[in-house]
Amino acid sequence: MHLILASTSPARLALLRAAGIEPALISPDVDEEAVTAAANAGADAPLSPHEVVELLARAKAEAAAAQYAASSSVSTEASAPSLILGGDSVFVLDGVIYGKPHTVATAHERWQLQRGRTGMLYSGHWLIEVINGVPGRAVGAVAVAEVSFADDITDAELDAYIGTGEPLFVAGAFTIDSLGAPFITRIVGDPSTVVGLSLPTLRRLVAGLGHHWPDLWNRRGAL
Repeated sequence: MHLILASTSPARLALLRAAGIEPALISPDVDEEAVTAAANAGADAPLSPHEVVELLARAKAEAAAAQYAASSSVSTEASAPSLILGGDSVFVLDGVIYGKPHTVATAHERWQLQRGRTGMLYSGHWLIEVINGVPGRAVGAVAVAEVSFADDITDAELDAYIGTGEPLFVAGAFTIDSLGAPFITRIVGDPSTVVGLSLPTLRRLVAGLGHHWPDLWNRRGAL
């Protein structure tokens, strides 16, 4: 059994590796803003955080599945079933959805809002089964975790943290598995959700497609 990760996130990759899985990687060519805008345009109300992360996780998984099916490597791996995983995350504070800040100024604005506060991190998952190179059954789920930030974070600490560049390309402008961890005081829910991929949720999705989680273990020390 092969797991293919439709993501360029180093955090998701590290999480899977720590769980005994060395996935193949496909970078999905998905314009997240365009996909979300198109879905909102056709909806009666703005998409909820749950709907946003599931939509984008599905779009990434399906884009990766199309790339995989079209690749020349399919013929050499056709005998082994594969699972393609797409994921996406957003942070919600005061009912507002926040994705990646991208700029230093935006990251500063986010932290001024969330310092000493509590918000919700939503992580979407979409898993597609591929057999003989052909995408087939798919399942999805969203995991949610509550995140509380320290109220004594100084402006100098925030300047230093944001200056590293780490917060610019992660949902909510923070991490719990790297430099941002000391600024977080409490998590309610599965911590891996906040990293961007809920391992318990993924295990349930794998089982939902009729597969055995340990069959994905392919790293030394996991067997």
